[in-house]
Amino acid sequence: MKIITANLNGIRAATRKGFWDWFNDQDADLLCLQELKAHEHQLPPEALPEEFHRHFHFAQKPGYSGVALYSRNKPDAVHIGLGSIDPNTDWSRFDAEGRFVMADFGNQSVISAYFPSGSGTPERQAGKMVFLEQFLSLVKRLKNEGRELIICGDINISHQAIDLKNWRGNQKNSGFLPEERAWFSQWLAVGFVDPFRTLYPEKEQYSWWSNRGQARANNVGWRIDYHVCTPETAAKIIEIDVFTDHWYSDHAPVTAIFGD
Repeated sequence: MKIITANLNGIRAATRKGFWDWFNDQDADLLCLQELKAHEHQLPPEALPEEFHRHFHFAQKPGYSGVALYSRNKPDAVHIGLGSIDPNTDWSRFDAEGRFVMADFGNQSVISAYFPSGSGTPERQAGKMVFLEQFLSLVKRLKNEGRELIICGDINISHQAIDLKNWRGNQKNSGFLPEERAWFSQWLAVGFVDPFRTLYPEKEQYSWWSNRGQARANNVGWRIDYHVCTPETAAKIIEIDVFTDHWYSDHAPVTAIFGD
């Protein structure tokens, strides 16, 4: 099984840059997309491949956020928005932003998620921390109910110093704040796995680069795009690749290959 996750920073712009030409050569089983920045009527024809079942969570705000999940096999069930599987928690402000699709295949669920960024204002950072707390409670519950989880997407957090180039200068910036990193450690402590770091404990590999300056040319990046899994599923991953030979976005597609 092959699962690709990619923050496109605009599905229309990524299409013009050739993303679907690349994807069609990948023979992937599932594709998780973030930051569509489009509504359904704005999707280019290339983004509607007939061989895939397609599920979207669009943001209410035009040109903002939005996630998608594509699968070759038809899911047993699909959940659009966090409130659809966690109605006892107030997800309204996050669901209005189009951040979550989950597809169930037997006892395994694949999630395409776009976590909030805390950059800009203290209010946005406070909202991000609320999201993180609520999200952790949700996935813990799903795991305890016996679901195998593959959580794909832009988490907007670099967990360790090895996960970003200039870690010393970013310790007061959203995405590498001590409380965010502590939350990520807690996520792993309750029974989830970052399989990239398990497979490549010393590899300096990033998945996002700022458009400012020469960040991409100088490889001054952050690893913020993940496949986070429950342990049994994580143990099946034999390879994770970050594709940087061509640029479709300020993020790179990340591909996980699962063995039997």
